[in-house]
Parts: sequence; C-alpha cells; structure tokens
Amino acid sequence: MPYYKRIRELREDHDMTQKDVAEYLGMKQPQYFRYENGNRDVPTEVLISLAKLYKVSTDYILELKHDTN
Repeated sequence: MPYYKRIRELREDHDMTQKDVAEYLGMKQPQYFRYENGNRDVPTEVLISLAKLYKVSTDYILELKHDTN
C-alpha cells in the first residue's frame, strides 16, 4: 500500500477528519488533501508529525521493511 493510503487509513482509524489533521499540522485542509491523495509528496516534518499524532513510527507509515538476513 502506498504511504499516502496509509496516512488516510490511520486518520480514519482515529476517527479524524482531514480538517482535524490539517489543523494539527498547521495547514489548510486542501493542502493535506493533496498529501493524502498522493498528489504531493509528504515533507519529512509532516511525516514526523503524523507519526507522533498516531503514535506509530515513520517506518510504519512508509511501510519500510528491514531485512534481517
């Protein structure tokens, strides 16, 4: 799943609206909408703020897998 779908899933799982998240991030809802729909890359600072908001790692949002071999 692309990371922008993951941030939408997290938002919905936390019963938040795009407006709620945009306000938390200090931006307008249309800007956040573009991140969540994959129209714009999410800046690192925003990614970190989203991870803090949802209490997950940035690796989780980005779906990074670590090879243990």
